[in-house]
Amino acid sequence: MIKTEINNVATGELDYNPTEREYIFRYFGNDLPRISLVMPPSQRIYLWKYHLHPFFEMYLPEGYLFEIFKNILIKDYGEINDYLLFSLLAPNIEGRVNFQSEQGKTLFQEVNLDDILNNDTEDTFSNLLHTFLKKNAISGIQPKTLATVRDKEALNTREYIVKTWGAEFPQLAENEYFCMQAVKRAGISTPTLHLSRNRRFLLVKRFDIDHEKGTCQGFEEVLGLIGRNREQKYTGSYEQVAKLIFQATTDKLFSMEQFFKLIIMNYLLKNGDAHLKNFGLLYDENISTIKISPAYDVVCTVPYVFRDKPALTMLGRKIWFGKKELLEFGEKQCLLSRSETQHAYETCCESVVDTIKLIREHIRNNPAFAVIGNRMIAAWTVSLQCTTHKEMPDDVIGTW
Repeated sequence: MIKTEINNVATGELDYNPTEREYIFRYFGNDLPRISLVMPPSQRIYLWKYHLHPFFEMYLPEGYLFEIFKNILIKDYGEINDYLLFSLLAPNIEGRVNFQSEQGKTLFQEVNLDDILNNDTEDTFSNLLHTFLKKNAISGIQPKTLATVRDKEALNTREYIVKTWGAEFPQLAENEYFCMQAVKRAGISTPTLHLSRNRRFLLVKRFDIDHEKGTCQGFEEVLGLIGRNREQKYTGSYEQVAKLIFQATTDKLFSMEQFFKLIIMNYLLKNGDAHLKNFGLLYDENISTIKISPAYDVVCTVPYVFRDKPALTMLGRKIWFGKKELLEFGEKQCLLSRSETQHAYETCCESVVDTIKLIREHIRNNPAFAVIGNRMIAAWTVSLQCTTHKEMPDDVIGTW
């Protein structure tokens, strides 16, 4: 059994029936705080067959990290399933909801922020991964690890996600860093970011934990809120995401403005990986205030996948829509006025123009980023034409 608790109050338990391949969650009572926006306390059980409930599955690693855990679990148990993987990680998950399992909690050694930023080598990443392995209840394909970090200027430790990259996606840390700078310049909330000295690591501070106040906010991905599992993260529409955010949030104008700008930026920056796991909601302890979360995992994907397209549909299609269609989306789906959508679009375009200047200056000082950086600039220049493209034009790709 894996038990859930909120503020040291036991709320329920998760179990697994291997014969029927059923995942079962039950609350201990009807007057307890809910663990998820879509799982209110009830006398009935929450049963999912073949897949872990989306709320719990949100914590499961993917890609690089999943392969590491798979080898560990197969060696120890001869098999792997979502329950085994979650039970291994659950006791070390820090958040609004905490968990207890037979594995027991692990004590982790904190590391110094400057040491990571100034020693961004493969050995450093390997050591971080080994040190914090059982803390890695994070999704995403690229190599990454959670780390408990102490900043010499901070009184408390903080949790950072340390991201790196391999040969398949060169300079991905710089790519994401500049994309996130553009997003921030557009007036969209973003986490605290640090690019390491040799640009091998991107450090992203967790935005759901306030270590100074000692409080945790609830966070859930849109994927789980619409009742889907990770295999379905590319199945859906941006209209569907807009509807959920509008219905769920308490500060609707703020959340819809932020979401619309983020949609514009994903199209302008040519982020073909803005799927259902890359949008989320953030809420306070008592779920009295619900809003869209800060933006995260925004990258320009076309330098690596030349013919890449948006991850989800808009107007029933996966193509790079231009200004006309995006403004229409803002009015019809985000319920913003024409002047609001026009201002948001202009602000986003200005942020892209400014970020192109930053990238050009960065390339002059860091020529290793020239190939990826110039591809990003070329893709964004196409975006600034404000017209619709099915995919990146041949004359642009031909120069790469």
